[in-house]
Amino acid sequence: MKSQSLRTTLAFAASATALLAGAASAQDAAPQDAAAVDDVVVTGTRAPNRSRLDTLAPVDVVTAETIQNRGTTELAAALAQSVPSLTFQRPSVVDGTDSIRPATLRGLSPDQTLVLLNSTRRHASALVNVNGSVGRGSAAVDLNTIPTAALNQVEVLRDGASAQYGSDAIAGVINLRLREADHGGGATFTAGQYFTSVNTARTGGRDTEDGQTLTAAAWQGFGLGEDGFLTVSAEYLQRDPTNRSDLDPRVTPPAVTARFGDPEVEQWTLFANAGIDLSPTWEAYGWAGYQDRDSEGAAFPRLASNVNNVAAIYPNGFLPKIAINSQDLSLAGGVRGEAAGWATDINLVYGRNALDFRTEDSLNATYGADSPTSFDSGSLIYSQLVFGADVTRPFEVGLYGPLNVAAGLEARQETYEIEAGQPESYNRGPLGGNTALAGGAQGFPGFQPSNEVDEDRTAVGLYLDLEAPVTEQFTIAGAVRFEDYSDFGTSTTGKLSARYDFNDAFALRGSISTGFRAPSLQQSFFTSTASVVQDGVVVETGTFPATSVVASVLGAEPLDAETSVNYTLGAVFRLGDFDLTIDAYQIDIEDQIVLSENINRSFSPQVASLLDPLGVQAARFFLNGVDTTTQGVDVVGHYRLRTEDQGDLDLTLAANFNDVEVTRIPTSSSVLNPVPPLFGRSRIETIQQGTPDTKVSANADWTYNRWGVTWRATYYGDVLQPGSTPASDYSTGDKTVFDFEGRFQPNDRVTLALGVDNAFDEYPDAVPAALNSNGVLGFPFYSPFGFNGRFIYARVGLNW
Repeated sequence: MKSQSLRTTLAFAASATALLAGAASAQDAAPQDAAAVDDVVVTGTRAPNRSRLDTLAPVDVVTAETIQNRGTTELAAALAQSVPSLTFQRPSVVDGTDSIRPATLRGLSPDQTLVLLNSTRRHASALVNVNGSVGRGSAAVDLNTIPTAALNQVEVLRDGASAQYGSDAIAGVINLRLREADHGGGATFTAGQYFTSVNTARTGGRDTEDGQTLTAAAWQGFGLGEDGFLTVSAEYLQRDPTNRSDLDPRVTPPAVTARFGDPEVEQWTLFANAGIDLSPTWEAYGWAGYQDRDSEGAAFPRLASNVNNVAAIYPNGFLPKIAINSQDLSLAGGVRGEAAGWATDINLVYGRNALDFRTEDSLNATYGADSPTSFDSGSLIYSQLVFGADVTRPFEVGLYGPLNVAAGLEARQETYEIEAGQPESYNRGPLGGNTALAGGAQGFPGFQPSNEVDEDRTAVGLYLDLEAPVTEQFTIAGAVRFEDYSDFGTSTTGKLSARYDFNDAFALRGSISTGFRAPSLQQSFFTSTASVVQDGVVVETGTFPATSVVASVLGAEPLDAETSVNYTLGAVFRLGDFDLTIDAYQIDIEDQIVLSENINRSFSPQVASLLDPLGVQAARFFLNGVDTTTQGVDVVGHYRLRTEDQGDLDLTLAANFNDVEVTRIPTSSSVLNPVPPLFGRSRIETIQQGTPDTKVSANADWTYNRWGVTWRATYYGDVLQPGSTPASDYSTGDKTVFDFEGRFQPNDRVTLALGVDNAFDEYPDAVPAALNSNGVLGFPFYSPFGFNGRFIYARVGLNW
């Protein structure tokens, strides 16, 4: 889809629609098991009992069983294998993003997808992605804070929905729906490891076994009263690191000196979901979750000859580690029932994410041999408190069905804090007069007292949502939402959707909507000093708020909201146990918030005089001003074949064709001459080509008696990881990854599974040796399927 226009996209959809219409009119739809084919959804519609094939906008439904039948136990990775428009990269050596990895929908920024938990807004991570990963500049929801054992299903709305749900829903909505069980339970034990041959540019291949992963998960349902429930889930994960670095030519003989791969992780998670009747028409409900995650990734290596090494501490050099302890808390409570004929839901939801940073196996060169090797590097804390009140009621107004009216209010308070680390993590010590030495902990300097912030804001939103069948075949829906933020002002968004069912087999659907995304508190107030690698050289880089003096002089202005216009046009075809959806879309975004270029002191004497007193060599800040147009087509086909003597076969073919184009970049208001560059080529190309333009997944699930087999093939189009010039670009290449799993049930309570992800040990194209002077980056970390190779796993499942 690269460089194709919306006209081509819509032509594709229209052609397919015409073919389907002809097929539909030629025959009546055969009877089908609606419960088996259609999954009831609550995302994207407030009308009751809508199935995924009856909605006015495309919704993917991923069940708990689908998530479970995967080698990965990470929710985000499992969703990326199931939803073609969702991508989950595995960045490395990019500081905290190694541990808190964001997901992208339709190639857009991770924070342009709204995440809901039980249809309520989920809190974001405290982390800001500030280094060279996809999603640079975003502060997104960490999907991996939800254990898969706690989930009943996941619904992915692939349509703009700001008018329905508020800020962030530009690309779509991911709704995580918790399990509701009053009895029974289950447990799974999964163990896996990478068995792979690593072929980097400088090696002929080295056989590697690493990344051992152990996951134990369980859930149990309990009855509360006559009809209530309490479902408790728990998960423990331990994962060893992986390393896919190339040989470092700076040492003799060349050897691996870095650690480029997945971080080491140990985490445990608890979740509880409950509901109990208060009266015949009212019930109380709520949930609570807590996760503690210790994660440790690596920075770039410091050789023995490095000016910032202290031979008395590390005679052979050292490899700094960036460790994060993430503590994630969520609490919710509410009541729902009927009041004066209105279905009413009132709830209060609290979420908090705290990240405590440590820099290990490091030193502060300005303290010499007296330097600590382990540092408390400070903390980031984000919290969100949301009050929601929603009412829904159908009205009989003489149409071919009821007019469904929904309205509601959402009031939100957010807070954001940065806490400084220990003084040795950021100070210049007794040797600080030597300007050749970098101050602070090597790899990840601590947050300084000047970085400390404690900010908050409030937001209030009101919405009205209408949906009704105008005729027996034609349904329309509309929504309007007003938002008022205490820090940037107001926004009004709207949405109009329609669907026409020609018969039981064929329908057309479409929508047009406006959207917005408010600047996050993280983007407005994050400030730090970090060791950023530019062209193989470590540069101490300061991140400054847009309203700071430094940023203003360099060209920053106060942040404003992003705005968007979304268009979709789709078709739904179903015939017996076969269904097919085709949805074309265009998303126009204005004033997207991005992180600027790293403006180096070497740009001009004026920039040097501005940065030198601050002890940094480069500066960056958040700014508005990037406009993009995203065009694409989603195709999802599904067929179920049931037989009495050969088992059941479930086939899915899904594809996403996506093209992102940057149509405008920020212009600077800097008073400096020459004007520093705000947004350069590598940032533009990351937005345009940092995610695959084509992703096609074919999946087959076969079950027969006590046996089951899953086969999956996923094709990923080429992804570019841009450098500062075209000559320093490298890419992943077009790749297809095959996954297999076999299952056997010796009895009704036990399931045994053996599987392999990436069975043929596929890798992205290696980073060329000429572009990898230190050997750190063995493969592009923009790769949409990672760069770890073949993963073999076994799983034992129990149910009772």
